[in-house]
Amino acid sequence: MKKLSIAFSLPLLAAFFWFNTLMAQTQVGAVAPEFNLKNINGEMVSMDSFSEATGYIVIFTCNHCPYSKLYEDRIIEINNEFAPQGWPVIAINPNDAEQYPDDSYKEMKKRAKEKGFTFPYLHDETQEIAKAYGASKTPHVFLVANNDGQRVVAYIGAIDDNAKDAGSVESNFLKDAIQAVQSGTMPDPAETKAVGCGIKWKKS
Repeated sequence: MKKLSIAFSLPLLAAFFWFNTLMAQTQVGAVAPEFNLKNINGEMVSMDSFSEATGYIVIFTCNHCPYSKLYEDRIIEINNEFAPQGWPVIAINPNDAEQYPDDSYKEMKKRAKEKGFTFPYLHDETQEIAKAYGASKTPHVFLVANNDGQRVVAYIGAIDDNAKDAGSVESNFLKDAIQAVQSGTMPDPAETKAVGCGIKWKKS
């Protein structure tokens, strides 16, 4: 899928821009917050790391949450299907490892190796990126469309409608949203309720 197709959807997304003066940066149609976080291989990764990307599937997730574990295989499948089309998964772990040692950087590396992650798994140690996006759950998806460097949030929410049973999914929200943007239309729905564990914020 060429980047040109995304240009047709941006005018529709632009209709939401006026919300930026009233709402957080994470609303559908807003410019996606930038990030530069450490991957499990020690390298720093940002959206700029994917120079040929048509878009980005940003997923806040973690090691210990049962919901995140249930979705791991599906996230791998999504990346394997859509990364070759220019839509790589970028997974980000925002949890406080002091409270939940299973979500430490060391354990992230172990989990990624065990599961054979085919995508970067980044450590949001300060939690600043999760806050910038307005993420509240693990997993929590932010689909970002790219048009020559203009990165616009096109979909926010859940991966699909059945966390517990991949075989019983009836609505593939994320896949449908990607395909909508690829075809030059707005995702419908453009936002769903993320289902998962609450992000474990640092204690003040």
